Amino acid sequence: MSRIKAYIESIIYHNSSNDYTVMHLACGSENFTAVGYISCADQGDTIEAEGEFTEHPIYGRQFSISSFSLSHPDSADQIERYLAGGAIKGIGASLAKRIVEAFGDDTFRIIEEEPERLSEIKGISDRMARSIYEQAAGKRALRDAVIFMQSYGIGPTLSGRIYERYGPALYSVIKDNPYRLADEVEGMGFRLSDSIARSSGLPMDSPFRIKSALCYILRQAVSQGHTFLPRELLLRYAGELLQIEIPEAEDRLLELQIEGKIMLGGSEGSEVYLSEYYHMERNTALILKSLDIKGPSDGPLLKKRLASIQKKEEIELDDMQAEAVKAVVENGIVIITGGPGTGKTTTINTLIRYFDMDGLSIALCAPTGRAAKRMSEATGFEAKTIHRLLEYTGGEGRDKDRPRFLRNASEPLDADVIIVDEMSMTDIFLMEALLKAIVPGTRLVLVGDHDQLPSVGAGNVLHDLIDCGHFRTVRLTHIFRQAAQSDIIVNAHRINKGEPVDLSRKSNDFLFIRSLDAGSIFDAIKVLITRKLPSYVGAGTEELQVLTPTRKGALGVENLNRELQAFLNPPEPSKPELETGGMLFRTGDKVMQIKNDYDLEWTRRDKRFIGLETGCGIFNGDIGIIFEINKEAGLVTVVFDDDRYVEYDHKHLSELELAYAVTVHKSQGSEYPAVIMPMYRGPHMLMNRNLLYTAVTRARKCVCMVGSPAIFEEMERNISESRRFSGLKDRIAEVYGDQERTEDDKRDGWEEQWEESSPFI
Repeated sequence: MSRIKAYIESIIYHNSSNDYTVMHLACGSENFTAVGYISCADQGDTIEAEGEFTEHPIYGRQFSISSFSLSHPDSADQIERYLAGGAIKGIGASLAKRIVEAFGDDTFRIIEEEPERLSEIKGISDRMARSIYEQAAGKRALRDAVIFMQSYGIGPTLSGRIYERYGPALYSVIKDNPYRLADEVEGMGFRLSDSIARSSGLPMDSPFRIKSALCYILRQAVSQGHTFLPRELLLRYAGELLQIEIPEAEDRLLELQIEGKIMLGGSEGSEVYLSEYYHMERNTALILKSLDIKGPSDGPLLKKRLASIQKKEEIELDDMQAEAVKAVVENGIVIITGGPGTGKTTTINTLIRYFDMDGLSIALCAPTGRAAKRMSEATGFEAKTIHRLLEYTGGEGRDKDRPRFLRNASEPLDADVIIVDEMSMTDIFLMEALLKAIVPGTRLVLVGDHDQLPSVGAGNVLHDLIDCGHFRTVRLTHIFRQAAQSDIIVNAHRINKGEPVDLSRKSNDFLFIRSLDAGSIFDAIKVLITRKLPSYVGAGTEELQVLTPTRKGALGVENLNRELQAFLNPPEPSKPELETGGMLFRTGDKVMQIKNDYDLEWTRRDKRFIGLETGCGIFNGDIGIIFEINKEAGLVTVVFDDDRYVEYDHKHLSELELAYAVTVHKSQGSEYPAVIMPMYRGPHMLMNRNLLYTAVTRARKCVCMVGSPAIFEEMERNISESRRFSGLKDRIAEVYGDQERTEDDKRDGWEEQWEESSPFI
């Protein structure tokens, strides 16, 4: 490790979102380039830094900075160069020269302590003198704040975010209640705030600490799909996190209620919500009731139109499909559910043509881009993501990953019929946002397979809507003749019913390769993905998808991606690499966006790489290929579907992960030419029928299972699907005046599931 003290001659590059900086330094008679994540640096500053000299293959000798401190220049010559470099807006080279000629080495003291004297200089008015003082004071305050927060282990980027939120008040926040940082600043977590509090001497049983821990656990629960936690479970895990018996727990919960951070539901307040999620469920229930309008029935007209549509489209509806159309004609809200091959798409197409006869406007949408694209291809009509339909805009502050929509109660959607596909993927946030933009009298048709896994986001919307019993629900069960020729579809239904699947049967589209150990399973996957399947299904290797139940373990996502990356995209001198957050990215890698980011900008390019269109928004589950890596600038360019190019900086790279293998949950809404799935041991709660069924239904042409038949059979028998703490069914019962379910009914099996998935166990 080397230590240097140098003068910043020039800043070549600075990424404002992550502070990655490239600069020229002068150290005595030596000049060299330095790189690192540096905030608040200006040309002319003096930097003291620790790091290592490295030899870059293109840019030559560089000093890579690991830690640093900054100070203003202390000689008249350096001060002049600093001011002339543009550090303070309004001061150019000639004005910098006049200021330093007047005040010499005392320039910075004059600016900070006697700024009115600057007006003595020709060309500086009183107003400009104040501006120079304010800019210099702001830079000094930010720099001091960064140095102060570094002592608590807070990096420059996060320090800048904290300073932007609190300004000079951050010192009192850290002294009095550092847990506010966890609640109010994006990127701060409970553990870092707790570490600051411990070093500041706040007691272990501080009310601030306890309340922050309770909110943190509720946020963790939301990230796992729950909208609330039972009170006793919340308090138990808070005790484990805090490592204390929680004193006056009821008082802390009451204080959080008064502060508007939590709401209590259930019998005697047995369910604890973050307030926003309680209100999402409540609003959803109220709007659903307002949309649930019964309409008149006209049997002869319905029969005549259906006959006309079937003749024109050369289709034949079964009784339940016809019943679904009738239900939509007569009701404001209808749910159509069914497995693969049961005619959901044909029913949607019939509905489109039926209402088109009346000249009604129809909007088609789905939760993800891939699902919307499939819906468009299947219907011949434009389908949008729900976000695009609602015209999303960027989020703000801690809710930056949560959009605001231009379509809402004030500016509702202009549609007479709204059809939503892949409803199992719709979480409570998106459901509430959609409903807010729908006016009573609009028909809402919700289509999905309730036997698939629930949404990645919080809530269990489709299940709750079906289970509540208030909305007309039509179940499609008949497997049509063409679909019945596919073993993928036939076996998916067998799995869903718990019927045995003949794994020894020779099939064109459902294959099981027996292998017992992880090494031989992986070897078989390599052969399938490179030699056997591409030509068999007529698709490129990058289009095939390995699905696995787990993240950890020998055949979990993390290990499979490392192994598949090394096999499918090995290192080469011509392939730049970038390592960040413990993950190595390489040009040509297959990657997935793992969270919704409504602010990420994309550019659609043609084959000559000319930009055709720009937009914002990359969503959880979007898959792309790394097109380019600029290691010097810390930038990764990914090309997604429809030739959308997105540039990721260091800050946003945490939103990407390798996608040679993905979890079954992350595959929802997607369809692949072929799916490869290892059958290997894993956590009991994940290795269930629900997950197996979802994986099989992701394949369009071929499913390949590799591993132990016993694991397949155990998964099919295991009906203990991951259940969620979700209260939408209760909120609907409340607005309809129903009697609540018993607490025992609501809690059945959930505690065991939370025990297995909780990050605190």
